[in-house]
Amino acid sequence: MRPGIAWEAGRVARRDVLRCASAGFPLLSLAGLLAEESRTETVRSRNPLAPRRPHHRPRATSVIFLFMGGGPSQVDLFDPKPKLAEHKKIPIKLPRITRDATPNCRPSPFRFRQHGDSGAWFSELMPHLAGHADDLCVVRSIHCDQIEHSGAIRQLTTGDGVLPRPSVGSWVLYGLGSENDSLPGFVSISRQGNLAGKGIYGSSFLPAAFEGTSLADAKRPIENLAMPVAREIQSARLAAIRRLGRLYRRNREDDSRLDARIAAYELAFRMQTRAPEAFDLSGESRATQKLYGLDGGETDEYGRQCLLARRLVERGVRYVVANVDNKWDAHGNVREHEKTSRQSDQPVAALLTDLKSRGMLDQTLVVWGGEFGRTPTGQGGGRDHHPYGFTMWLAGGGVRGGMTHGATDDFGFFAVENKVHVHDLHATMLHLLGLDHEKLTYRFSGRDFRLTDIHGRVVQEILA
Repeated sequence: MRPGIAWEAGRVARRDVLRCASAGFPLLSLAGLLAEESRTETVRSRNPLAPRRPHHRPRATSVIFLFMGGGPSQVDLFDPKPKLAEHKKIPIKLPRITRDATPNCRPSPFRFRQHGDSGAWFSELMPHLAGHADDLCVVRSIHCDQIEHSGAIRQLTTGDGVLPRPSVGSWVLYGLGSENDSLPGFVSISRQGNLAGKGIYGSSFLPAAFEGTSLADAKRPIENLAMPVAREIQSARLAAIRRLGRLYRRNREDDSRLDARIAAYELAFRMQTRAPEAFDLSGESRATQKLYGLDGGETDEYGRQCLLARRLVERGVRYVVANVDNKWDAHGNVREHEKTSRQSDQPVAALLTDLKSRGMLDQTLVVWGGEFGRTPTGQGGGRDHHPYGFTMWLAGGGVRGGMTHGATDDFGFFAVENKVHVHDLHATMLHLLGLDHEKLTYRFSGRDFRLTDIHGRVVQEILA
């Protein structure tokens, strides 16, 4: 056995083999390259959230996902279907998997009109968003594999509708790291009821450092940020933790758990000085607060989420989710969409206006959508769950604005043209951030996992 090599359980550490191999003159250049790789890996292990190079040139540096929980109705918001008024029963074969919807056609009670140079269709429920018609890429052909809320939310937010998987934000943070060492790299604002649980922000089998920070209330985002003791005492405690960590780390350099825990402590310490300012909306101008609808009325709650999302990405947070809870779930009466639209339409439009005026929209990918749509047929006075063809939209971050992509059939039931699966949406989001969805993998339980599993394609047609 060569002296100086650490043999453990029949294995030799890779760094020791490379060090010995580099003793040969012909391998000196190889040793230099591997030493650089080792230094990179060391930085990554010491700080799991350190920035990483993307796979290719990114178009976006951050994502704001406007999660419309409950399932907004495509045929009442973005995808007008006048033929629904011409039939009592839908004249197409319904899918094998349905819930309680009847075959009775339910025409939309809301008026539609075209907007912008692009002529995109919006219903009267979206008057503010319609003013951004030429900024949006409206995708009418989204489809997924789950018909219940819990499974569909899991698929939209993790890529898998059945098994626990890391959330999209965790994959993004794992692939790119964080640009701000004083704030979380991934934040989910307002919990999505009991339906989604931790799926929206959890890291599953990825290291815990990549889990999102969940904020329960936009008015009081993070509790206990005030320092319990003087800053000098806090600094001394962290220094002691680092010293103990160095002692523990000896001969355990392949175990990153300690480094992740220390990184979490240090992030919490830095947040005590930086986060209060980032989460304080009172410093925004009266005009900005009015733009978002922060007046104590219906728009106040989601307006705070959208404004906070802008402030976070402005400060380098990589991935932000703003949740409307389960408010689009209109089984009993489709006119329930009127209230949810009033609550969210102005804040969402304000976010686009604000990002654009600050020159941030080009680098920020905004994604709007729910876990599925609603049936064009009736269920009681409303509509049932609908995964077969629904609408989402994207803006900024390298996406073509002023276009409508894909189509559903004449009744708004099935996606039939340029179909976009949720896996394709995820692949496209990663691509715009500079990540190849086929290369972004993590080894777990003997296989390489990825967000899109074995599926997904980048929707090149919608890229600017």
